Amino acid sequence: MDTLTHCDFHFPGQLSHYRGKVREVYTLENDLLVMVASDRLSAFDVVMPKGIPFKGQILNQIATQMMSATADIVPNWLQATPDPNVAIGQRCTPFMVEMVIRGYMSGHAARTYKSGERILCGVDMPEGMKENDAFPVPIITPATKAEEGHDEDISREEIIAQGIVSEEDYLQLEQYTRALFQRGSEMAQERGLILVDTKYEFGKNAKGEIVLIDEIHTPDSSRYFYAKGYAERQEQGLPQKQLSKEFVRQWLISQGFQGLEGQEVPLMTAAYVNSVSDRYIELYENITGTAFVKADTTDIVKRIQDNVTSYLQGF
Repeated sequence: MDTLTHCDFHFPGQLSHYRGKVREVYTLENDLLVMVASDRLSAFDVVMPKGIPFKGQILNQIATQMMSATADIVPNWLQATPDPNVAIGQRCTPFMVEMVIRGYMSGHAARTYKSGERILCGVDMPEGMKENDAFPVPIITPATKAEEGHDEDISREEIIAQGIVSEEDYLQLEQYTRALFQRGSEMAQERGLILVDTKYEFGKNAKGEIVLIDEIHTPDSSRYFYAKGYAERQEQGLPQKQLSKEFVRQWLISQGFQGLEGQEVPLMTAAYVNSVSDRYIELYENITGTAFVKADTTDIVKRIQDNVTSYLQGF
């Protein structure tokens, strides 16, 4: 199966190219950005050696739908999606923090809690909680954005004190984060899912307005549980059935890998890679309520180059 793991496009009016963990970002003239969602898989801030079929298409199409569904809450950067793996929009100056919000004690929060800590990013976590219990009120646990390596936990107070984000802007980011999480939770509930936790990224456009950037409510940025059976599984102390990238993290942990120095990424067989692709498709169909239509992967690079160039020529 053809996957997109590396690309080096040359679009009309291109000024620069930045390669992220999963996305390739091309800056064009007229403050345009072309964001290509690759099929790379990142876990513990490490890019896995094999691509996941259709992963980029899935992330891009979920993010596109979610941007459209939340545009009344906060303006976003997106203008067009001329290809299944591509989003085009306005260039923004990003805030160097990720706004992580958690409705349930799962993942990183649960691992922190199990270690005995009761404070995460300056926020208190109540005593007596079990893994995957709901917090009384969703908590915001920001992280600094690292171009390479691990993102780092940081508190609201540290962000403001260090001048990473002004107090006025940060309070607005918190307000947007809570409103977006509420909308995402309502949309998930309609599909029989629980939005457990997620992250949002924001920037400022040329007008100085705060806008939502990157992706939202995708399996790479969010964790979902199935609502059916949630209460019973919690009562019985069973793991929750979930749709997120956490299943990849748990597999890596079971293979002795957590992204620590000296650890090697375990072998990903073709069967395992395809199983991950199937889980991403399952998540897409559950979140959107629509069947996933696989794009032509005969020559993904040529398809993207042709579609983006055609869009830009008519822009």
